[in-house]
Amino acid sequence: MPISQSARIIATPSAYARENYLFVQETGTLQSIEPHISKRENLASFLFFVVAKGSGSLFYKKQFYSIHAGDCIFIDCLEEYAHESSREDPWELSWVHFYGKNAEAFYKNYMELGNPFLFHPADLSLFLESLSFLYMIQKEQTPYMELLCHRQITDLITLCFTECRKQENAEGQSINEKIRQITEYIDFHFQENITLDQLSKSFYISKFHLAREFKRIIGSTPGDYLLGKRISNAKKLLRFTNSSVEEIGRSCGISEGGYFTKVFKKAEGMTPREYRKRWQGRNRL
Repeated sequence: MPISQSARIIATPSAYARENYLFVQETGTLQSIEPHISKRENLASFLFFVVAKGSGSLFYKKQFYSIHAGDCIFIDCLEEYAHESSREDPWELSWVHFYGKNAEAFYKNYMELGNPFLFHPADLSLFLESLSFLYMIQKEQTPYMELLCHRQITDLITLCFTECRKQENAEGQSINEKIRQITEYIDFHFQENITLDQLSKSFYISKFHLAREFKRIIGSTPGDYLLGKRISNAKKLLRFTNSSVEEIGRSCGISEGGYFTKVFKKAEGMTPREYRKRWQGRNRL
């Protein structure tokens, strides 16, 4: 008697997909009949799976976790992992193994922002629909299959980010509101000399806690966020005014002209003067 029933598609991406897309390695569904352990490590793959029904356990990062219907799991398969259905309540899973040149960067960013690899979304149907669509694309070999899979995997990762952000908002309104106030302050005062110490004192939060939570919630450091505001304003002034580069730097909170040119070039890949020249004649578009 089989220990599980599964519908599985193993995919072989084209050379172009390997170079340019996030691509499916394997996708499918599984209904467990008897408990059995799936165990792997050192696999160049990322696994996302949903527990549609039942329950079981997951071993990951040297720990065991109980997982139940409605849970989503997003893990790096280079790490040792194992999962097993419970005997009393056999599970049904939907999953995708995927990879690609940018997959590691996506996952690294996801984890650095403090997102969990195991979470319970409010609306599981969005994740199940995404996995079902991936399976359908692979099964039917639709036109532009690899491009569609790339988009769908990207959408699935985005769902993970946004769902975890929703949960953070529900659980941490206080710190989220404080970070919102700080970003609003930076938006209106970016021309001024703003430091982490000043923000810490003004908003009654330790600078270490501020730096960590700002990066987790906004996705960048306070300093990078401030610089982004200054560069964006400088680009507008370069395009729509005749002010000198030095004047624009000062109006954006960077008083030293050489340093303004340096940080602008690092951000945009060209000097302020080069940026202005390239955009001349296009200001009405």
